Order: sequence, then C-alpha cells, then structure tokens
Amino acid sequence: MAKVAFHTLGCKVNHYETEAIWQLFKSENYEKVEFEQASDVYVINTCTVTNTGDKKSRQVIRRAIRKNPDAVICVTGCYAQTSPAEIMAIPGVDIVVGTQDRSKMLGYIEEFKKERTPINGVGNIMKSRVYEELDVPAFTDRTRASLKIQEGCNNFCTFCIIPWARGLMRSRQPEDVIKQANQLVDAGYKEIVLTGIHTGGYGEDLKDYSLARLLRDLEQVEGLKRIRISSIEASQLTDEVISVINDSKKVVRHLHIPLQSGSDTVLKRMRRKYTMSFFAERLERLKEALPGLAVTSDVIVGFPGETEEEFKETYDFIAHHKFSELHVFPYSKRTGTPAARMDDQVDEGVKNTRVHQLIELSDQLAKEYASMFHHEVLEMIPEETDQENPDMLVGYTDNYLRVRVQMSAEHIGQIVKVKLTEPGYPVNKADFVRVLEDQEQQLNQTAANY
Repeated sequence: MAKVAFHTLGCKVNHYETEAIWQLFKSENYEKVEFEQASDVYVINTCTVTNTGDKKSRQVIRRAIRKNPDAVICVTGCYAQTSPAEIMAIPGVDIVVGTQDRSKMLGYIEEFKKERTPINGVGNIMKSRVYEELDVPAFTDRTRASLKIQEGCNNFCTFCIIPWARGLMRSRQPEDVIKQANQLVDAGYKEIVLTGIHTGGYGEDLKDYSLARLLRDLEQVEGLKRIRISSIEASQLTDEVISVINDSKKVVRHLHIPLQSGSDTVLKRMRRKYTMSFFAERLERLKEALPGLAVTSDVIVGFPGETEEEFKETYDFIAHHKFSELHVFPYSKRTGTPAARMDDQVDEGVKNTRVHQLIELSDQLAKEYASMFHHEVLEMIPEETDQENPDMLVGYTDNYLRVRVQMSAEHIGQIVKVKLTEPGYPVNKADFVRVLEDQEQQLNQTAANY
C-alpha cells in the first residue's frame, strides 16, 4: 500500500483543505503516515501570507526531499499559487498545484511516475469563478469540524497578498454546504465552524442567497448543536445577519471580527471598508443581540505611517469596547503589496513596544471577560486530555473560554455543563456539572414551542 504524508502551514482553511486532499488519497487506498516518517508521497500545503510564510514553506519542502529523495514531492496551497516557478526551481520538487484543481493531484502523481518530468499544474486563479467542491465527511480531530463555505476575497487591502493567492469571491452552493453539515453531524460532530478566506462574504456572488439565509438553513440541521463563524468582517454584519444570530439557538456567543486598526486614517491607508464609528455601532448591536458575547479580533501594529496618536486611538478603542482577546501582529512587509512600497515604514523597536502594550491589554481584557462568568454554569465541548494533568480535559465553552475540568476521556466530543470556579487566562478552571442529554434539549425545545 502506497504511503502519503502531509504538512500544513498557515490558516484553518489550509488545514481544512489538507483534510480534503487526504480524502482523495484515501479513496485511492493510500495509507497516511506522519510527516517525519518515510513516505512514498509528501504533500506540503503552503502559506504565503507573509514573507516568512514563504520561507517556512521552502524549509518544509527541503525537509521532505531530504527525508526520502525518491518520494514524489507535491507542493500545493497559497505560496504554490503565487510563486510556482520559485518552487519548481527547488531541486527535488516534482508537482506543484495551486489553490485550485487539487483533485488533479493524484493524476499528476501517476503521470510523474511514468514520465519522470516535474509538473507545474498552477493556473490563473483570477479566472476562477466557480467554488471548487472539496468534501470532508470527517476530520482527524474529532471534536470540532470546519465547514468551508467560500473561497477568495475581493477586498484587496493594501497589506494583503491573499486575493492573488486565492482569487476572487466564490461561494459554495447552499445545498452542498447543508449536505456536508449533515454528513458531519452523522459523523458525530456537535459543533461546526464555518470557515473560508472571507467567510462573511458568503452569498455575495449568489442569486437571492446570503450568509443570513445559510445560517437560517443550518439552524434546521437536526443534531447540530453549535454553529461558530470563524471570522466575519464588520461590514458584513448586516442587520439581517444580526437578527438571525439573535433568533438562533445554535450560533454561539463568540465572533471573531478583524479590526486591524482602531484609527480611521490608518484604515483608509489599509483600504479597509469601514470606519470606527460604524464598527462601534455594530458591536453595540451585536452585544444587545447576544448578551455576554465574546468578540475576538486581529490587530496589525506599526502599519506604514502609524503615528503615536493613531496607535493610541487603536488602544483606546479596544480598551473601551472590551474585546475578549486579540491576535496582535507587528506589520511585516509582504512583497507585491502596495503597503510594502509605502514610505514611512515604522521602526521595528517602536513596533515591538506597541505590540507588547496591546498584548498586555489583551491579557487584562481576557481576564476581565472570563471573570464575568465566575460561578456561572456554561456549556463546553471537551476536546482533549490536558497534557499536564491526564485526569483533566480541556475544551472551549460556547463563548470561547478555554476551560480545564476534571472528567474522564469518554466525554471528549460531548456537550457538557461545567461551572466556572477559577476564571483566568489563558485557561479557566471549572467543575463538571453534568452531560447535556439530547432528551433534555428536546424537552426544552418542546417547552419553548408552547
């Protein structure tokens, strides 16, 4: 039996797609082995979001070639899409496929074995107008399943290379999304994370269909308990989306809404599609719809030209609106983007200071948010055994608090009730209360209907 090994760099979408590519190999009777083991085929799913992403991707490719020079080395993903020639130039790379036509990979492998000449299967992503259907009926990780609903992005922010790596907005057909949601529920998943390159843009290219309608349709999927949206832009939080979230029994109390900067002038240079007053108004509306909502966000610090004043605007906005956790990134030049060519690049030392200030603020806000739920009973899905304490399980509550609780491993993947005893960050401690039975949920549902 032929063996295949995978290595994934970058974002959740890449991880989802690696699972999808593995399904293709599985149907051809391949056996999956760890990347560190000897394998007949190595698939490296690359990232290009920063120059460092490119560099790391090259290092992993070379590692695979060293491990087994006779193996077929297959490179896919975003870096493969934007720089196929650069990858083909690495001695030992056999096949390059970008962010589309992944289903052709197995055919290319067979062709390569016969011809022994490297294959560049990368096409012009900007011409792609149809979502590439890649099914994942089950995941290696058995507690939370990602469900990819769209591809590409039309925003062209000045710091971002992604539209060139992923192409323009393409939504997955609603019936395919619902079909896969049902498959995942049948495979035992209680929670689904809706994911994509620009998830909130779902439906913008479809006739008479939208993200709000998709959320309504997913609400009807029997056995699905939780819907989490991996990331959504403020500009896509329409009144209709907020109203659906408000009525939903399944959309969790957690949204990841990228801020990038809290200064209107910086946002303009970034070519972001909102103002701070609009962002603030959406946050207020959301918190009315979902009391106790956790809002996490991404922030870029030290964008070209960012003054002390502009940074302070960002800091104050975050402090005022009490985000529950931030991912803070120092701005790094991405070759090929307008921001990399801008004057007034900010000094690395200044960037570092600002990054640390925001990380400290994030830690403080995360602790404040968690302490709001002290002694409260919350629902969580245990995901894995705690590495330090084997008799403890770790998982996330619906509002994205990471919780450690003493219970047996058989509860992994179930929805359980826990009581928060020690709020903290990055982990909260809780006591096990009970397993949430389907019967109990059905009783609640029946009562709600009357």
